[in-house]
Amino acid sequence: MALSLRRKQLDVIVRMLHLNQQHLPNGGEGQGEEEAYKLLVMDPPCVSLLSPVLKVGDLRRHGVTLTLGIDRPRQAVADAPAVYLVRPTPSNVDRIAADAAAGLYASFHVNFSTSVPRPLLERLAAACAAAPPACAGRVARVADQYIDFVCLEEGLFTLAQPRAYIALNDPAAADADITSLIDAVALGLFCVFATLGVVPVIRCARGGPAEMVAAALDARLRDHLLAKPNLFTEAASAAVASFQRPVLCLFDRNFELSVGVQHDWSYRPLVHDVLGLKLNKLKLPAEKYELDDSDKFWVTNSWSPFPKVAEEIEAQLAKYKQDVDEVNQRTGGGSGVEFDGTDLFGNTRHLMNAVNSLPELTERKKMIDKHTNIATSLLGHIKERSLDGYCDCENDMLVNGTVDRNTLLSLLRGKGTKEDKLRLAVTYLLSFETPPSSELEQVEAALRESEVDMSAFQYVKRIKALNTQFAAASGTATKSNIVDWAEKLYGQSLSAVTAGVKNLLSDGRQLALTRTVDALIEGKPNPEVDDYLLFDPRAPRSGTGGQFKGPFREAIVFMIGGGNYIEYRSLMELEQRTQPSKHVIYGATEILSGAEFIHQLAELGQKAGLGGGSSNIPPGAAQ
Repeated sequence: MALSLRRKQLDVIVRMLHLNQQHLPNGGEGQGEEEAYKLLVMDPPCVSLLSPVLKVGDLRRHGVTLTLGIDRPRQAVADAPAVYLVRPTPSNVDRIAADAAAGLYASFHVNFSTSVPRPLLERLAAACAAAPPACAGRVARVADQYIDFVCLEEGLFTLAQPRAYIALNDPAAADADITSLIDAVALGLFCVFATLGVVPVIRCARGGPAEMVAAALDARLRDHLLAKPNLFTEAASAAVASFQRPVLCLFDRNFELSVGVQHDWSYRPLVHDVLGLKLNKLKLPAEKYELDDSDKFWVTNSWSPFPKVAEEIEAQLAKYKQDVDEVNQRTGGGSGVEFDGTDLFGNTRHLMNAVNSLPELTERKKMIDKHTNIATSLLGHIKERSLDGYCDCENDMLVNGTVDRNTLLSLLRGKGTKEDKLRLAVTYLLSFETPPSSELEQVEAALRESEVDMSAFQYVKRIKALNTQFAAASGTATKSNIVDWAEKLYGQSLSAVTAGVKNLLSDGRQLALTRTVDALIEGKPNPEVDDYLLFDPRAPRSGTGGQFKGPFREAIVFMIGGGNYIEYRSLMELEQRTQPSKHVIYGATEILSGAEFIHQLAELGQKAGLGGGSSNIPPGAAQ
């Protein structure tokens, strides 16, 4: 049975909403306490993790009549229980204790989104003990739920940890900050696997953040498995029965930079990149839309090229008009017709059918109007910025390994935002191992003519040169010198050095990520992954580690430093074409658009003293 992350996270949330009682099959229509209405109190991160899986109507079906923010002033509702879902932070713990002391609610069911440290638990207990006697009695339950991740859809999740790429590659980053971020990523992944109820086999390249996260997660899983029972005990029998565990493939964003900045012509990446899709929600100037698996048109067409989507909207509109006309013809009658009993019954039947079809027709019209508005907005940006030209030029470079110099330079000097031009130039830089120096100079000159901040371009240029030198170095002394130089110049970004130029540069027809994941799933000898590290938390601790390298039926692919919809689509295509079929889940510290990632590269370039002036690119909030 395929891993179902979203369904399992939803099961945990629903059980929590029913006061941590086992949820009943009939949708929570239980007896006693489950029937009581309740309030839900959350902090902003937990609002983000809840919103993609439960809508307002869903919450009401589970007895939640009011949703409140923990950081907002709230009135007392003394006769209702309150369910808290918050991250374990000192401020949240203090607020819960203050609410309990004030007797805001009849009972307090406290749920932390991840493991609560013992000092915070003691802080909550001490605060309740110091309050009036009734305070402690109001706290009915305190639970760790291990759901601190945002599941955007069945095969896609994010840890909602912004700016991880900058934090890991900042020249001024302190070791303690790096360690704290690595531990946070490892804890987020622990929550994912605790929710799934499986212990993975972990694979990653040597060196860099991927190995650091793998080691931290391996240690956390090993420590947890020492306790009996533990979060994985219930699922252990099923895993043994199937003789199968998933593989966790960890990657660092520097593994394949070009995917992070390139433009894409598919509907979903365009909506995310151009219109700012966040947490499956889209805000246009006049409307707000939800784009998730409840939207059949989105599910069917979101990976199609934009022109095909426009054609499909036209086809759906034509079909809708045809169906409306048929209903009108059946119910309208004809002039000069004398009705007898048979005709009366026939027309009554048609009228009833028409009435029954109205809700479905209304929903179809809403769907058509929604995607017509989205496509119209996209089309305006495409024309204004010549996005089709950027996509074609980048595709030629990344897939065909060719570039028309005149087209490239005209795009850099013509339409498009500064981000578009910078992304095209960085894609050019990463598509060719040794671009002609004269051509490179023309690209740089065109960027300066368009008043584009060069920090991101120069940063990638230096990283690429460093990779090339490191890959070419044959002697240990030479490599050591380059590593020393990298430490002085880039601080913590040694992952970019150890990744190797073959990964930094685009490989062509298939993403390097997809090709590598395919090899790791197959588990056969392969020069590209033979030196990848293997961590098996269930294996005895030894110098050699676990030996099981596949094949695997299920994989979780995680990108440290920011993922994107292009990689997600590529992994879905891998899942569909493999025989026997494999199941792949894609996750990242955050989901970034190309503009958001190019801003992070620009910020790193400025921190490294490359380029000049303040960045022209506004920072965006990622998912």
